[in-house]
Amino acid sequence: MLPLIPTFTPPNRNRPTQGEYHQAEKHQLKPHMYVTILTVWIASLVWFHPRLATLLDLAHSPGQWWALAFFIFFVELAWLYGYYNIFLVVFAKIYQRRKNAQNPFYFRVPGPIPKAAILYTTCNDFVLDSVQSCVEQDYPDFKVYLLDDSSDPFFQAKVESFAERHPSRVEVIRRAHRKGFKAGNLNNALSRIAKEFPYFAIADADEILPSDFLKKLVPILEQDPHCGFVQANHVSNPNQKSKLAQALGVGIDIHWKWHQPLRNRYGFVMFLGHGALIRSKCWEMAGGFPEIVSEDLAFAIRIRELGYRGKFIEDVVCYEDFPDTIRAFRIRHMKWTRGTCEFLLKEAGRLIRSPKISWMEKLDVLFPTLNLPLTFFYFLFMINANVVLPILFGESRVLTMVISNWEIAIPVINLQSGFASIFTLDFYIITLMTFMAPVLCFIVALGHRPLRLWKFLSHSTAVYAALSPLSTLGTLSFLATQKAQFLVTGDVGQKPHERPTVRGISSLNGWIWKFLKDSHPDHLGVQIFEFSSGLFFALICLSLFQISFFGLCLAFMLLPVMHHLNWDSPVVKLLVYLPFIIILTGIGLSTLSALGMQTIFFGYGFHF
Repeated sequence: MLPLIPTFTPPNRNRPTQGEYHQAEKHQLKPHMYVTILTVWIASLVWFHPRLATLLDLAHSPGQWWALAFFIFFVELAWLYGYYNIFLVVFAKIYQRRKNAQNPFYFRVPGPIPKAAILYTTCNDFVLDSVQSCVEQDYPDFKVYLLDDSSDPFFQAKVESFAERHPSRVEVIRRAHRKGFKAGNLNNALSRIAKEFPYFAIADADEILPSDFLKKLVPILEQDPHCGFVQANHVSNPNQKSKLAQALGVGIDIHWKWHQPLRNRYGFVMFLGHGALIRSKCWEMAGGFPEIVSEDLAFAIRIRELGYRGKFIEDVVCYEDFPDTIRAFRIRHMKWTRGTCEFLLKEAGRLIRSPKISWMEKLDVLFPTLNLPLTFFYFLFMINANVVLPILFGESRVLTMVISNWEIAIPVINLQSGFASIFTLDFYIITLMTFMAPVLCFIVALGHRPLRLWKFLSHSTAVYAALSPLSTLGTLSFLATQKAQFLVTGDVGQKPHERPTVRGISSLNGWIWKFLKDSHPDHLGVQIFEFSSGLFFALICLSLFQISFFGLCLAFMLLPVMHHLNWDSPVVKLLVYLPFIIILTGIGLSTLSALGMQTIFFGYGFHF
């Protein structure tokens, strides 16, 4: 007999039949969140779009018209993402209250104990504490498989040594190649063992599973045959010694708390690649994991088409490491960016066309996955709003500041008077809403600890908000190559891939092609692009007197510098606060309208 799920039985109520249980599941998914998001967004378009559309009357050439049209399109799209982030927090609160008010059933699973496998994936990043948590499960019948893709003999020896200490519980599986990334590694192992185990769990190299991971999750899959996988909760590993992890790891905790649980009721529960228990039958029916970088989300979509859904379980909490250096953080981000582009190219069409996946589940997948590639269009928007429009529609003026008895005259470029229709209080409010919406969950979660909130937002601005140039390169790299790279965050020895220049292309074009194909954050050209982008926009800010955007530009320049510095170095400790301080200064000045400043839309890349 399996252990009981740690819930309680409602008084005077028998355990529901399986049919009753599935009927409840069928009606559990609700469209309320996305109906609300779309309704409020459409209402905003009805209110604001006529004023935005009048800007097109200022165009006297096709180039001017397209510059204005792109400006209008991106601003209105940014509102949609703003509402998405706001109502995600609102409905997360609703979900939490509803969940706490429910009386969950006390499930007891009859019959023999099902066998389970734990697949620990590693590639030159073997972590003893993590793999130890896999073998210390409080569950009677399981086996741990070390899926070792390591090329470094040092890590291979560590894997072998650990397996030798646990001969009855641990087995090593290696393959002759690394085809198919992590998905190929998993498929290779499962092709050997899936028939033996009805369930398998996936653990990343730096992940620590709780001892009751299998004990709590197996009964859920046993009880519900329509559940394809159970995704456990995650928090940042509190034992990490890295100052960067200690500063930003709380963001992991908040993200998982606000973004994941409500999907049980209002969206699409995603398999997040690790810390999950999966039904082997689903793996077989889906034909294995799709061999792309974002195999987790693609797999969840495949099994959803087969009639299975995932469940997110908050009460089973795994530890995961935050990257311990800015370099590792940037490598992970590049992997995510190119992997997301690959997913959208190869899997988004399948998702959109699928008649078996509801429209709100499709939206719940597309909103977060489109976010990274859209950063490329945000980069174009920055060029358009801060370079193209001022050139096409700018007027030179003198801005006079009076401080006590001092008068300072600053030459600036303002947009023509025809743009006055959007420099209104309501338009400024929706712009500020769009700017602040991505950090709303952090404000709500840390609002009772203002100093911690201040530090986190400052650090996040210097790290996350500065990723736009790197994301742009990642997107361009994928567009150029149509390939993603699985960069291992914990593999400190990996280097940019060397690839030959393509024949028939000039030396300059060949260098650009090679640069885009590599696009590794270690590449000096990548870092020069990031710094130069920030410097270029910073100079533009001086002529436009865009204070807040200047803070963001400083973050662009600071991020590639931090690639080479320790997070706890004295220089970094001081500079990481500066971008956020400047951004808040700009917001404060524009809010007070003390200088009559016209706000150009600076905030739409502030993503977390």
